Amino acid sequence: MASVRGYFHPKTATGSSSLIPSPPWHYSGDLLTIEYRTDPARVRELLPAPLELAEEDPGAVALIWADWQSCSGTKEELLDPVRAQYKEAFAVVRCSYQGRTYSRCVYIWVDKDFAIARGLHQGYPKKLGSIHQTRPHLYGPAPRIEAGARFGATLAAADRRLAQTVVTLREPSETNGFVNGHPMAHHRWLPSIENGKGLALDELIETGAASFEAGQPWVGDAELELFEAPTEELARLEIREPIAAYYRQVGVVWDGGRLLESGTSEAE
Repeated sequence: MASVRGYFHPKTATGSSSLIPSPPWHYSGDLLTIEYRTDPARVRELLPAPLELAEEDPGAVALIWADWQSCSGTKEELLDPVRAQYKEAFAVVRCSYQGRTYSRCVYIWVDKDFAIARGLHQGYPKKLGSIHQTRPHLYGPAPRIEAGARFGATLAAADRRLAQTVVTLREPSETNGFVNGHPMAHHRWLPSIENGKGLALDELIETGAASFEAGQPWVGDAELELFEAPTEELARLEIREPIAAYYRQVGVVWDGGRLLESGTSEAE
């Protein structure tokens, strides 16, 4: 009997065509994080049972741009950059589950197919988008990581601009913000192939970094705008009060998570 290999589709005789390799997955990235407060009701409408609003600062949102290089344990993708480099922009809120505070990604756009595949596995609601951000550099006109440095970032999807920001760094910071600072509480969902049979996969999971290292975070101020679009709802998380903006370079290893509970999602 023939066998097929690969961590993800497409599975083949050799497994070489698999869209993503097996974990652990390694990431190096430049992150721009803009935190602000919105109407807590707009956060609550994005939290399926059994998740609840965070007890403290329930309307806090982090909108994050990330310029990544990623690879498997062999690191071979780093020498074939088309397989390693991608960008993403994502919105994170906080929530509560059984009295513990979690972070949760409620919207996310990426520009590579392998990043979408990893998101399906991890419970991130990834969609294709166009993401750009200013890169720092020690020479030429690019900004250095210093007081007064300015970074721009844009997000678009389906030919519509969804968000844009200009961040001005002010000083070194003790933190990189607080909204995206907890383990992630995500759902993994897959509808049954039979109509009317609900979900074939219905899991609430916890994930986080297996290891983490990072450079000096910087705090600053952001000019942030969100835009309406016919098939996107990021603008519903409207900006009511700015908190702060941050820049940081990070290195992360992701190597799985744990099941919190299953079979509890409400039927549509």
